[in-house]
Amino acid sequence: MDRRNFLRLGAAIPVSIGAGGMAPAFSATASKDATPASEGWRVYEMTTEVMLPESPGAATVWLPVTAARLGDYQRTLSSEWIAPGGQARVTRAGPYDVGMVVIDWPRPTPGAPLTARMVNTVALRDRDVDLGAAPSARATRESPAALQEYLRPTQLMPTDGIVRKTALMITAGMTDDMTKAQAIYQWVVDHTCRDAAVRGCGTGDVVTMLKTGGIMNGKCADINGLFVALARAAGIPARDAYGVRVDNSALGFQALGKAGDISKAQHCRSEFYAAGVGWIPADPADVRKVALEEVPGGLPMTDAKVRAARAMLFGAWEGNWVAYNHGHDVRLPGGGTVPFLMYPQTRTVAGMLDSLDPAASGYRITSRRVA
Repeated sequence: MDRRNFLRLGAAIPVSIGAGGMAPAFSATASKDATPASEGWRVYEMTTEVMLPESPGAATVWLPVTAARLGDYQRTLSSEWIAPGGQARVTRAGPYDVGMVVIDWPRPTPGAPLTARMVNTVALRDRDVDLGAAPSARATRESPAALQEYLRPTQLMPTDGIVRKTALMITAGMTDDMTKAQAIYQWVVDHTCRDAAVRGCGTGDVVTMLKTGGIMNGKCADINGLFVALARAAGIPARDAYGVRVDNSALGFQALGKAGDISKAQHCRSEFYAAGVGWIPADPADVRKVALEEVPGGLPMTDAKVRAARAMLFGAWEGNWVAYNHGHDVRLPGGGTVPFLMYPQTRTVAGMLDSLDPAASGYRITSRRVA
């Protein structure tokens, strides 16, 4: 008998049924009614398939689950999974409440491949914060405990030493968080460069970046991680958002979208918090991605398209991307610790597989827009 688990809006409901497909979506229609297309919502189905070779011993897979509800721009309508011959469970890792499905094959059947499948159905829409509006007492407030958590250092993002020194240099003479955050954003755009040679999304090791002394190369976890670390060091609550692109850009940016096979479309975004406004998106890494990848040979920072991305990505982001979590230093239940959980993680008798190589790690992620 297959073991099947079903998750809706973050609540785990174990289901055990016979062979013949996944457990049906639970009240998905009602959830979709709350995210009408007339209000800008678009619904996507993300499918993660795990296909491991025959294993002579135990194997475990950790799959990130899409965040249940984020602001007014993301709603997970349903998540469901199947793992023939495996034992699957949903769990959350603190302190950032990182959701994941853990699948164990403690005693694999000899000669049988290990397979699993997870489908997340998510409603998304574009996000655009009016930065010119006066702070409002009616704005959504984050809890003091959460804000304190998003000021703390992490293993790869300390807030002292060279990070604090740089943050204070950038924000010298500034008194309000919005002005400071914008100065940090512009500084990061000006002093970083996307490096196509960096594997995956990078590591987020901001101290190593700052110690280069010149243009700091990296990918999104590095560049946006630098923004988050500098913001925290300046006393501004900030966080990374780890996720994956699910559709092409409708705004004309060739570099800022991916549909179909999204196995390598992971992307880390960032946010900062301002009282009276709430969480505000900021994505300096995608500005640099447009400069490097929008056209063959790249674009200068003075190009109109790069300048448009630079203006847009402080205060807005396009709803063709879904977030998994805001976690750092994530402890995998029954495994080790990873800097962040954005890629499926796999362990066999050979050890941890290369999560940045979908073929080597045995996974494939696809997306499609649904009505």
